[in-house]
Amino acid sequence: MNAITLRVLDGSDRGRVYEGIAPPVTIGREEGNTIQLNDERVSRFHIKIQEDNDNLVLTDLESTNGTKVNGEEIQLRILRIGDMISVGRSVLLLGSREDIAKRVSKLQPNSHLSRGDSGLDLSGKVEDFAKKAKHDSRLQARIYDAEPPELPSRLSPGQAAQLSELLEYVHIRLRELVSDIHADRKGEVVELDIRQWQYLLDLQARVSEYLRNIGHPNDF
Repeated sequence: MNAITLRVLDGSDRGRVYEGIAPPVTIGREEGNTIQLNDERVSRFHIKIQEDNDNLVLTDLESTNGTKVNGEEIQLRILRIGDMISVGRSVLLLGSREDIAKRVSKLQPNSHLSRGDSGLDLSGKVEDFAKKAKHDSRLQARIYDAEPPELPSRLSPGQAAQLSELLEYVHIRLRELVSDIHADRKGEVVELDIRQWQYLLDLQARVSEYLRNIGHPNDF
């Protein structure tokens, strides 16, 4: 993978640009990091960004205050150009203006990201879009709608079978829940039985547990 660019949007180092950085990259408060942030809420060695099978992978290094990517708490995450990384009071944007413009141009023809509920045009200032997305979970969700994550490659037969079984479980549970949804006469409002609503929350809880098991394997 080519060298990456990280721009600091918020925090005491706001405005700094780190260009041409080759992974692996560590970010933290201590000297010795690739990027040293002047932020007391950032851990000494907070996160690591490294390459794996042509992917850029972020790992939280058991930081005290945690890490967010696009507003979501994460432990392990594949990064994409345009992602926002929040550590302590600092927010970093992955990618140069040119990098992000290329990604946005690929998304726009087949998505409603260019202009929607946010009223933002992605061809404008990337920083404006990033600040809006930081506080708008719907905008973050639309990014996922336009470019969903790819399935992992190079899985062993056993790992592929496990992943297939997990996705099949989630698929069956969602299919059962969707089949019990009732729409009103106009088809504008849908209702879900309270029991099914609880089943849906339980499914979300189970997925959260799976995510934690993957991100914090030593806790289990």
